[in-house]
Amino acid sequence: LMIRRPPRSTLFPYTTLFRSMIVSGSFSSEAAINKNGFSLLPQDFSLDAYKTVFRDPSVVFRAYATTIGLTAVGTVVGLLLQTMTAYALARKDFEWRNKFSFFFYFTTLFSGGLVPYYILMTNTLGLRDNYLALLLPLMFSVYNLLIMKSYIMALPESLIDAAKIDGAGEPKIFSKIVIPLCKPGLATVGLFTAIGIWNDWYTPSLYIKDTSMHNLQYMLYSMLTSAQYLKANMDKVGGSAGLMLANMPSEGIRMAMCIVTIGPIVLAYPFFQKYFVKGLTVGAVKG
Repeated sequence: LMIRRPPRSTLFPYTTLFRSMIVSGSFSSEAAINKNGFSLLPQDFSLDAYKTVFRDPSVVFRAYATTIGLTAVGTVVGLLLQTMTAYALARKDFEWRNKFSFFFYFTTLFSGGLVPYYILMTNTLGLRDNYLALLLPLMFSVYNLLIMKSYIMALPESLIDAAKIDGAGEPKIFSKIVIPLCKPGLATVGLFTAIGIWNDWYTPSLYIKDTSMHNLQYMLYSMLTSAQYLKANMDKVGGSAGLMLANMPSEGIRMAMCIVTIGPIVLAYPFFQKYFVKGLTVGAVKG
């Protein structure tokens, strides 16, 4: 069975239109969006949404720095851990590989629930208001582990046997043979890990109360929910404050936040694209 990807010509117009509407919506005034909806070109050009998002630039840039640092560290460490684990599970001479594989697979079927997980992170590990709380849950994914395992198993065993004959140990085989030949898989898993850490807003909402430690996604999420709450209750506020809330660009803020958050990922994706498709299709059944 082969799952065919829709032709690029059928996907390109829709994705392009969607992106154009996001960009135009971020540069449109709130009144124009409420009256005419979203369009491909900006209506009543306005920078109010971006002015609201960057009302305090230091907060945004600090959140950006936090997110970039967490993404860089989490991706590198997570990629190393997942690749080493996949290499061990892919080796047929590893006696316990089936038992460990079942252990990892079992964790995808059952979960202890949010309450035990929260108690473990806060009371047992003491990771409240700690950056490790944002890294540990997202650095390791069984799904990414399976991708890497499938890719490593597809490598010729003769290469590893030849390296052993030449006297190479496991660390040298892993670093000199497996890693260079797994670039497509590494790019795929690395991109998945980076996007997961970059887009995470839920984990900070559980464990991070210090506003100076908030990442970009949670900072913008808090800003959006605050704007929606204030606008929903603007009838209780009178005078100039009520007029200001009525003109708050809540719809434009959504679009501006999309542009602010996805910018670095969009810029980085073309560098990984040639590896991404090849790595993602590893292990697919064709016929």
